[in-house]
Amino acid sequence: MVDRFRVVPAAYVLLRRERGGAEQVWLELRRNTGYMDGYWAVPAGHVEHRESVFAAACREVAEELGVTVAAEDLRPLCVMHRTGGNGLAIDERVDFFFECRRWAGEPHVAEPEKAADMRWFPLDALPEPIVPHEYLVIDRLRKGDLPAVVSFGFDESDAG
Repeated sequence: MVDRFRVVPAAYVLLRRERGGAEQVWLELRRNTGYMDGYWAVPAGHVEHRESVFAAACREVAEELGVTVAAEDLRPLCVMHRTGGNGLAIDERVDFFFECRRWAGEPHVAEPEKAADMRWFPLDALPEPIVPHEYLVIDRLRKGDLPAVVSFGFDESDAG
């Protein structure tokens, strides 16, 4: 009998705002996490046992940025089916991307051991490097062609 395919779910939140006519997104510079350190990233994390993806998104934003987001203020952007291509369960992912334009508090580095920097960036002037699968979502959002479902890391041409 073949083992069933298993995936790890994660929640991502793009805090967005408009300033001076430019759309901006909040990004953090990863450090000491063991994954893509030195890359800019969206606030995100794994969905924990008995936790909804909405609760995970709200929890991650609170833990990483020190702000409070209500689940009803999360707008789904897309779902990404992603693989690391190595067959390890930890690298088989389903990522839920949300946008949020309303929160309580001021975003700041709430976990200094995991983030070297955090700040707003205009969508048309993003820093480098950005975690590749997250960049795909941000770039397609910026271009206005982000489909509801995308894939990343598979041998065939990624759909979406």
